[in-house]
Amino acid sequence: MTVTFTAKTLQKHLLRWYDQHGRKHLPWQQNKTPYRVFISEIMLQQTQVATVVPYFERFMQHFPDVKTLARAHEDDVLHLWAGLGYYSRARNLHKAAKLICDEFQGEFPNTLETMRCLPGVGRSTAGAILALAFNQRAVILDGNVKRVLARLHAIRTPMNEAKTEGILWTLAEKYTPTERIADYTQVMMDLGATLCTRSKPRCSDCPLAKKCLANALGCADTIPVKKATKALPVRTATFLIIKKGRAVLLLKRPSKGIWGGLWSLPEIANQQDTKALRAYCRDQFQTKTPRFKPLPAFRHTFSHYHLDIFPVIVETEVCAIMEASQQIWYNLSRPKNLGLPKPIQTIIAGLA
Repeated sequence: MTVTFTAKTLQKHLLRWYDQHGRKHLPWQQNKTPYRVFISEIMLQQTQVATVVPYFERFMQHFPDVKTLARAHEDDVLHLWAGLGYYSRARNLHKAAKLICDEFQGEFPNTLETMRCLPGVGRSTAGAILALAFNQRAVILDGNVKRVLARLHAIRTPMNEAKTEGILWTLAEKYTPTERIADYTQVMMDLGATLCTRSKPRCSDCPLAKKCLANALGCADTIPVKKATKALPVRTATFLIIKKGRAVLLLKRPSKGIWGGLWSLPEIANQQDTKALRAYCRDQFQTKTPRFKPLPAFRHTFSHYHLDIFPVIVETEVCAIMEASQQIWYNLSRPKNLGLPKPIQTIIAGLA
């Protein structure tokens, strides 16, 4: 079986459905500006709408425009991002705001080439911003759109193969109209998010049901196809809770890597042995006779591994080296606005 409808037919069915059922009341759709669209699209990368909404609203309260964001301290940005994950998005967002103010005089770039100059903005995100904010004919291919197109054409090759990606970009280009660009872009994302979902797609409610090859072949549940994935590996880490009165010692993490740029407790990978903990405290903080009190362990899952976390209270004297740069005493009674990873928030909440 092959697809027999035209791009015009697909657009007509989708836009008719959008007019009746499309999402039109999301917070970034109100008082729409390029800045609000930009923030929402970065937040929506690999994150569901329901999760993003409260973060977006808080972000807008603190950083209502690009100039305010550009002037902000990175810690304030990361603080508002904490819990949303993929923290490189927040750092790139901050860098992009500075670039827009420095290189574009505070005006958002409005071409695909210039939009892709912004840190963290790839081909699909740039297309979405241009379409939604400027109503320009720009093509998107996020996870929702990939799923819709893959089922529509019953594409059975793995989504993460370059060949499949090329086919999907060609189809996305073919179907993108020259009119009502913002509405078409939104409906493609809406369809994937509400009907053509990863599991249990609601084919009977879909405006493309009669055109969809996967639906006709009864294989919508098996598309899109992904390469078999291995079970997530498990890593372990011990986090040290060193206290000074009502404060705990936090260290600034490197800008690259997991939790890049956030503040965290001192960490020892793959060690729960008391002797190893004592050696670490001696080498890093010049402590002589630390005592350790383990707290309940818990698991945090990243996209590519599980992390088993072992928090340990360290009873020791406070040394001058603990006052070094990139280290702070975080007051539990009057906490600063810092970017803290979710597991660290959990540990600290248990100490309050």
